[in-house]
Amino acid sequence: MSEPLTASPDLVAPAVSELDTIVSLSKRRGFIFPSSEIYGGINAVWDYGPLGVELKNNVKRAWWRAMVQERDDIVGLDAGILMHPQVWVTSGHVGSFSDPLVECATCHRRYRLDELPGAEDLSATDLRDPGVVARLGLVCPNDAGPLSAPRQFNLMFQTYMGPVQEEASIVYFRPETAQGSYVNFKNVQQSSRKKIPFGIAQIGKSFRNEISPGNFVFRMREFEQMEMQYFVRPDEAAAAAFEDWLPRRRAWYEAYGVEPTRLRLREHAPDELAHYAKKAIDVEYRFPFGWKELEGVHNRGNFDLSRHAEASGENLEYFDPTTEEKFIPWIVETAAGADRAAFTFLIDSYREEEVKGETRVSLALHPELAPYKVAVLPLLKKRPEIVELCHRIKADLKRDIMAVYDDTAAIGKLYRRQDEIGTPWCVTVDVDTLEDGAVTIRDRDTMTQERVSMDQVKAVILGRLAAARP
Repeated sequence: MSEPLTASPDLVAPAVSELDTIVSLSKRRGFIFPSSEIYGGINAVWDYGPLGVELKNNVKRAWWRAMVQERDDIVGLDAGILMHPQVWVTSGHVGSFSDPLVECATCHRRYRLDELPGAEDLSATDLRDPGVVARLGLVCPNDAGPLSAPRQFNLMFQTYMGPVQEEASIVYFRPETAQGSYVNFKNVQQSSRKKIPFGIAQIGKSFRNEISPGNFVFRMREFEQMEMQYFVRPDEAAAAAFEDWLPRRRAWYEAYGVEPTRLRLREHAPDELAHYAKKAIDVEYRFPFGWKELEGVHNRGNFDLSRHAEASGENLEYFDPTTEEKFIPWIVETAAGADRAAFTFLIDSYREEEVKGETRVSLALHPELAPYKVAVLPLLKKRPEIVELCHRIKADLKRDIMAVYDDTAAIGKLYRRQDEIGTPWCVTVDVDTLEDGAVTIRDRDTMTQERVSMDQVKAVILGRLAAARP
């Protein structure tokens, strides 16, 4: 069930007070870079560096494991980014997938109405009111100039398919992955022989021409979604499935380390609901810039399949062999973002503490999500026999997990570097290793060290990973 909106940003502190802290770390350590930076960048597009791509891939693997691998009632799909343009007409995106836009009369900057100072808490009805700007006395945050009345701006990117740019060749970059699951409902159900209730899970790129993207990777024009469409019997079954999925999805973030007090549920008001939704509740996270949506759980009714069946002329009914009934399934959707999830795990894992008079920065990432699981370090890089053992250990580990070798600093700095990128364990080979065949395994979070036989390193690390898995 949804919980009341009682918490406020003032009562629940973010894990990181300043967003710039994470932005700086991300670029410095190779998590996220501005796209096309040598040309000045492009607004709201970001590139994932060597560590960032590992983090996001690990987030996607964790989601896929929970949604598909560990369940018998959900299968996967990878639908095309470009779809028949009628899909988006039928779904309502061509007619109503828009945000309220206002423009300054003097500097000509454009803003999303609900992101203007003084308009953050407006209801959906207010956002559609043409007189809301004058009524609230809203002005341009850049130069205090007068703002236009809001108009609806469609968020879909449009392009042309084929050599001729004409209206008949218009196609759209998909703004969501969900429609691919709906138009493939019959193909997936018949080929997988799934009985209702069952789900279709999908991870893929989507594109939205946001009016005012920002807050780093929180709102981008090109992003990756992790969506699951769960097909159920009508009415009561959909309501029950909704109430089952909501706590499951919140618990997934907690299982991978997000502090529970920085998560909350917010139910959409009646005038805020999307045209297809019977009910919608967001899992919100306390970001440095306030409470924002992390994932949405939606009861979409039978809107999607009914509309596509009507527009295409295809029979999208489900036949229940047990009761011999035919019906259009209802859909409960869980809609998350790989980028927002990775961003959230990155923020929530950030730690600063004083150790021996110095500030120690670490990312307490869940081991399953950490870009590197192990760093293999030589105590003395000038001893070739020590370096050779390090590479032998690393090569053995890399067959199963991401491991890295580093000898570019003294051992203390190497530990700090691995702490800051979230590596759970460091394996150090020293002079004693040459005599007793043992190495030191250091834990990132506790900084405790354990002496382990070199031939047991892999088993110990894999055992710890398995023990940490939700």
